[in-house]
Amino acid sequence: MSTPDHQSSAYLEPLYEEKLWPALWIWAVAACVAGASVLVFAPINITTGIIAAIVVGIVLAVLLLLSTPRIRVTRMELEVGRARIERRFVGGVEGFLDEAATEQRGTALNALAFQCIRGWISPVVRIEITDEMDRTPYWITSTRHPEKLVSALTSKD
Repeated sequence: MSTPDHQSSAYLEPLYEEKLWPALWIWAVAACVAGASVLVFAPINITTGIIAAIVVGIVLAVLLLLSTPRIRVTRMELEVGRARIERRFVGGVEGFLDEAATEQRGTALNALAFQCIRGWISPVVRIEITDEMDRTPYWITSTRHPEKLVSALTSKD
């Protein structure tokens, strides 16, 4: 019996993938901030104010897009934002909604836990880390689909 090629496309193909895009209200706030920059420069020159608003809007949009983390689960690896870990070090996985999610992000949070939390996404998933060389007890991440993420991480596929 041959061992599987861990670099094959089947092992790299995502079982689950999600981008934690900013909510619509975050974009609205960014647009308001950009619009408000007109008021800063209007006393000098209205054209300068409009140009400043456009530049601020573009900068905010780029920053929001670049700071959007991705959750990706393959047969070999879990990636949350910039953090990666081999799936063999993933232990118990549990999803939380509503008040339980708030508790996990607050009073129940371990200070050593890796966090990828977005305030505009309420549900979270807690992922136990079993690597004895890693002091991080678990990862906690926001997700819009906790049941799908839990399913991908607990599948023996």
